Amino acid sequence: MSPIGRLFRNFRGSKSVERDRAAETADGGEVQWVIAGLGNPGDQYRRSRHNLGFVTLDRIAGKHGVKLSRGRFKSHYARATIAERAAILVKPENFYNLSGDSLAPLLGYFKTPVERLIVIHDDLDLEAGRLRLKRGGGDAGNRGVRSIAEKLGTEFIRIRIGIGRPPGESESKDFVLKPLSSDELRAFDSAIARAAEAVEMLMVEDLDRTMSRFNQRA
Repeated sequence: MSPIGRLFRNFRGSKSVERDRAAETADGGEVQWVIAGLGNPGDQYRRSRHNLGFVTLDRIAGKHGVKLSRGRFKSHYARATIAERAAILVKPENFYNLSGDSLAPLLGYFKTPVERLIVIHDDLDLEAGRLRLKRGGGDAGNRGVRSIAEKLGTEFIRIRIGIGRPPGESESKDFVLKPLSSDELRAFDSAIARAAEAVEMLMVEDLDRTMSRFNQRA
């Protein structure tokens, strides 16, 4: 293909992306927040500790009457209005440890700064059921968080749901991926509900005030 042909193709592709973006944002205007829950796709992981971010995001979507659908960026996402703020709810679908590969292009597409990204994920270093919010910092060995930081930098908000450490000599990988029983999943229900509430509060309050409320023991 000639240089002129390539230029025309790139221009046409750019115009198509702009039209798609305009169509997706026309009904709600600017996207003010992106709210991501981390997890792994597939029924075998649906009830695992590693998927508590997905579970929390589904809770938020259900409350606001929206359904996530498969789209571009290797993700399921939907627009929602939360506390009168336009938000994108997203579940990266290319596996937990590659979450940044989905979120980086999505934030770029919707022109959302990393400071307006909220990531909900499980955390081995927190007691089971504890909640902890923070912005920035290290990944503490969480490869999903590391993937996002490598693509976008560290200045996103994290909502960490404690799952505790595995007992005895159990491997962390088996612990986070093993399906939870119904009773075990119910034990996390309060933390999931509080994580969803924290998202609502972040829409209208600053991080420090939200942290002071939710970083305390329930």
